[in-house]
Amino acid sequence: MAGNENEVDRSARSGRFVKESTTERDPRHTTTEQVGGGGDQEVHRSASTGRFVTETTAELHPSTTETQHV
Repeated sequence: MAGNENEVDRSARSGRFVKESTTERDPRHTTTEQVGGGGDQEVHRSASTGRFVTETTAELHPSTTETQHV
């Protein structure tokens, strides 16, 4: 990884950050993301739950979703 990129682990169920040990113990229900690089990939999250949502959901509910570039 270059510069200010970082890896973070999240629960796929709740969208909350989890420890790396949780990811190792339960890889089916967690995800590791690379953040901070200002990359070209765009992801959408629900502002209320923190969970990932589809692009269509983000378009239909712009006031309750946020778009991130990772």
